[in-house]
Amino acid sequence: MQRLEEVFKALADCTRLRILGLLAAGEVCVCEIHQSLGLPQPTVSRHLAYLRNAGLVTTRKQGLWVYYSVANANDPVVQAVLDSAAHWVHHAPSVERDAARLEKRTGARPRSGLKFKVLGCCGR
Repeated sequence: MQRLEEVFKALADCTRLRILGLLAAGEVCVCEIHQSLGLPQPTVSRHLAYLRNAGLVTTRKQGLWVYYSVANANDPVVQAVLDSAAHWVHHAPSVERDAARLEKRTGARPRSGLKFKVLGCCGR
């Protein structure tokens, strides 16, 4: 039950839901997330740390860049909660705007809906 409480607390914030909306299609660099959300990088990093500590996102470091992606939940109940949240987040206008800003920033082409192929960190 404690694990589920951690997940719900992590999902109880609009900024973290917006971040998960951007990560739904695959890994994204922290700098692309902060630019897409229009929030300061330290704020985004704090929210990403919260999601990481809750086990909802994973990181991959490449050189100076840190890429984030949605973690695979080992617990089927947690996975069901994440799947449900992802379904509703995709319908939020703010997430659609965030995804459009990410697409513009990275020059990525949408595959379908909110899914994007990220070309590289910071559009490089």
